[in-house]
Amino acid sequence: MLWWALAAGGILGSLARYGLSLLQPSTGWPWATFGINLSGAYVLALFLTLALERWSLPAAVRLGVGTGFVGSYTTFSTLVLETLHLVTGGHPWEALLYLHVSAAGGLLLAYAGHQTAMGWIHRRGQI
Repeated sequence: MLWWALAAGGILGSLARYGLSLLQPSTGWPWATFGINLSGAYVLALFLTLALERWSLPAAVRLGVGTGFVGSYTTFSTLVLETLHLVTGGHPWEALLYLHVSAAGGLLLAYAGHQTAMGWIHRRGQI
């Protein structure tokens, strides 16, 4: 029955990503994907830390939100394709910057999400 949670989360996550991508201009820095991937790193770390450390959520919820929603909301393949478009469009330094800032920013925001969750757990005793 876990596949239902995965499918439901996947549908919602992909719809959220698509909706946000419509706000992005067709040229230049890929702001929508950048913001989606960074916010996804934060949300995934925040959610899974709380789900595992405090809430003891069932596997279906963790799978539906973590793998389903956040997994389909964020997108490595789009990041790589947009990096390639920057390179082939004559912007190799911008492509390199985008790739590195996305990876470093994702790591920092995942850490921030984890720390936020741990702060809530320790400060309030419960969330």
